[in-house]
Amino acid sequence: MSEADNNRSSRIALLGVPIEIGAAQAGPLMGPDALRTAGIARLLEQLGFQVDDHGNLAIPAVVNDGPVPANTKFYDEVKTWTRALSERAYWLAQSGAIPIFMGGDHSLSMGSINGVARYWQEQGRPLFALWVDAHTDYNTPATTITGNMHGMSAAFLCGEPGLDDLLGGLPRASIPPSQLDVIGARSIDPLERKLLRQRNVSIADMRQIDEFGVAVLTRRVIERVRAKNGVLHVSFDVDFLDPAVAPGVGTTVPGGATYREAHLIMELLHDSGLVRSLDIVELNPFLDERGRTARVAVELIGSLFGLQITDRQTPSNAVLPGMGE
Repeated sequence: MSEADNNRSSRIALLGVPIEIGAAQAGPLMGPDALRTAGIARLLEQLGFQVDDHGNLAIPAVVNDGPVPANTKFYDEVKTWTRALSERAYWLAQSGAIPIFMGGDHSLSMGSINGVARYWQEQGRPLFALWVDAHTDYNTPATTITGNMHGMSAAFLCGEPGLDDLLGGLPRASIPPSQLDVIGARSIDPLERKLLRQRNVSIADMRQIDEFGVAVLTRRVIERVRAKNGVLHVSFDVDFLDPAVAPGVGTTVPGGATYREAHLIMELLHDSGLVRSLDIVELNPFLDERGRTARVAVELIGSLFGLQITDRQTPSNAVLPGMGE
């Protein structure tokens, strides 16, 4: 492990990104405040971090400065968000803090990862992205069925054509498809699947999780990042989880990860010391059950930043080893 990996930042920067126009269903704009209500800052502070909440990103008037590609809903609005967030993400990465981008729909990753990738490229360290998601989000305007731009964020990250003017004059810090790993996929569009195969993107779908387990698959990602002296951005879509665990999403897909599988991924990532930034996206409080999904998301973020099972309060009705014998 490199010296940089041992020297983890003790500061975390929270930034809300209340965007929902990249998705099909209203509600994700409430996600950042739901995570705050569920205690994200308090938990991270209890883990010893200095937490700075930068509030919610606000954007100026929508920019209309060029043609709109076909099959891209709310393109100008997403473009405006992407440019503003890319600049803010770059600044937060420069500050030395670990940025957590609280969404909002997954189109926010077009800006968040572009900004942090730009910073790490300047440091001479490759950025890898771990896409923890029921979907691969590797559509382009030429392959999309819906035109919803939250399904194009990974493709944009990897430099696929079709959204070339999205950033305007700002730097586009793309990563090669070999530095993208998807885990948990179980819903991929036909043309999207073809493009993923052409690019040889590493995908651990739910069958692979069933066959090999999340520990083997997560360690494989960690080893690849470490071998290149890279850093890792985690883009976590709460629809990765089974709807029985996390009902508060607009794109529920049955057969998702269990609560324990998700925590193990986060615990292994924490142990690696490689994570330098995080998206938490697609939380839709309007569809949630009394804040249940927001609480699960905060607990998972806790595991990513060092919360152990032994740190968690034991329920008063728990049966401990040796009791009742």
